[in-house]
Amino acid sequence: MAAARVRLLVSGRPEPASFARSVCARLRGGQGRGPGPWPTHCSWERGRLVLSDRPFPGASARLPLQRPPFCPFAALDQQPPGAELLLPTDRGVELGVAIILQSSDQTVLLTRRTSTLQVSPNIWVPPGGHVALEEELLDGGLRELREECGLQLPPGRFSWIPLGLWEAAYPPRLSWGLPKHHHIVLYLLVVSQESQQQLQARIQANPQEVSALLWLGADVAAAVAASEAEDGSQTPAPPARDLPPSVPAIQVEDDGRGRPLVLPTSTLLQTTPTTAEDRERVSTGTKFALGLWLQGAGR
Repeated sequence: MAAARVRLLVSGRPEPASFARSVCARLRGGQGRGPGPWPTHCSWERGRLVLSDRPFPGASARLPLQRPPFCPFAALDQQPPGAELLLPTDRGVELGVAIILQSSDQTVLLTRRTSTLQVSPNIWVPPGGHVALEEELLDGGLRELREECGLQLPPGRFSWIPLGLWEAAYPPRLSWGLPKHHHIVLYLLVVSQESQQQLQARIQANPQEVSALLWLGADVAAAVAASEAEDGSQTPAPPARDLPPSVPAIQVEDDGRGRPLVLPTSTLLQTTPTTAEDRERVSTGTKFALGLWLQGAGR
């Protein structure tokens, strides 16, 4: 197995996070079946993350760790013994970072992944991606922001804090097929001193990765965050009646230029389907991160 990017301290004993096992369940001694999130102690440096269910020397934060209620690794735990043998045993869990970029006027940036991407096409997410080995997590997140959106934040014009941790899989449901990707995503809240208009004026989206851009205010973000039922079903609570029928967005053309896009609000409230389809929606992890943002961390 390659050098572990995500390591666990289980009852104080170190071990690499295994691709075939749910990180949430492993840290909870196999009891990570509740709704979560679970407070998790963590440290990170140079492209590596350490997670523990209890304080440990060098821990730099205590963050909520969550997974979707339909997590395929949790579903495999409910299968007959030996089901986990269908998954590779020589792989670890990958490390990702995502930037919740907040403007000075209290909106946050989401991007829609292009339909040509093999993983999570047509999904609305914050800018982010893999962290390179030996790369600091904030540096990795800001690099992804530059690569996806062409946006570089001036030094001294932003602050940041870690928001939370998300255990992600793709395909996202076992009904779609066995998982091929397993990540822990660290969401970072980056609070800019610049307005949405100032930030948007400098964005030059990469059309190979981004097909649309959207700035969300708190009201719509709250409805989006609440739109996935806690049990993983497709019948979430009805959205607030005073939501606008649509929100303004920007379509990214093949040449990178943007044009106005009127996006139905209902699109952002779609849930993860039980059958494999590239339905446009906001990822479940993004909904979790928006909920943390709305709790007031950046205000």
